Amino acid sequence: MVVAHRGSSAVVAEHTLAAYERAIVDGADGVECDVRLTRDGHLVCVHDRRLDRTSDGYGLVSERSLDDLDRLDFGRWHDDLPRVADELIDPLYRMPEVASVLTLDELLGLVVDTDRLVRIFIETKHPNRYAGLVEQELVSALRRFGLADPPDPHQSAATLMSFAPIAVRRMRLLAPAVPKVWLMTSVPPRRRDGSLPAGVELAGPSVRMLRDTPDYVRRVHSRGHRVYAWTVDADADVDLVAALGVDVIATNEPIRVRARLAAP
Repeated sequence: MVVAHRGSSAVVAEHTLAAYERAIVDGADGVECDVRLTRDGHLVCVHDRRLDRTSDGYGLVSERSLDDLDRLDFGRWHDDLPRVADELIDPLYRMPEVASVLTLDELLGLVVDTDRLVRIFIETKHPNRYAGLVEQELVSALRRFGLADPPDPHQSAATLMSFAPIAVRRMRLLAPAVPKVWLMTSVPPRRRDGSLPAGVELAGPSVRMLRDTPDYVRRVHSRGHRVYAWTVDADADVDLVAALGVDVIATNEPIRVRARLAAP
């Protein structure tokens, strides 16, 4: 499964509606987003604690209301030209444009309304000033879109993720039927055998971690779990995770990764 990390974010500004629309056109099996809670309780798709990198604003996301964020531009900071000139004549290429902040509800609406199954992988960021309220609001949003209680977890359109074990535990209590990913940059000593905490279905190692400990994938599979590898862009890394048999590949370039996986 190829998942578009923050949308097709190598081509379009991350976490914008256009980035996710492009990911769907690019044939991604799923999309990934990070969510943060605004001062007035809205979940928005922003990776960093601060606004400085991905908008023309500044300060903390958690200190701003949704109305405040709606006044900012989250699109034109991504003003790099394509890596190759041919992409400029690609009918799908879009020059950087003004983009308002993307709410989780807007992204869920896009995914649900797509005429094929597009899975969504949602990461909560910790630590944050609102602690467990983030997971509560996240599961409430899933309920509004009919995604919180899948009859078959293996066919769930939504998957929840975090680096924080306590956040993953909250997700398990609030939405037990929705699959969970425990993200990691290294294997905790007591989990080197491939085991995962109760209620967690997928290990989420970085591709750098898999370069150092490639046997980890086999150990996770031997325990009956799946592997979500992030963020896989370089050809050598695509070849590595494919050879290891990972189940989900998160990438900024889904169209290119899909093509490489399909190549003979």
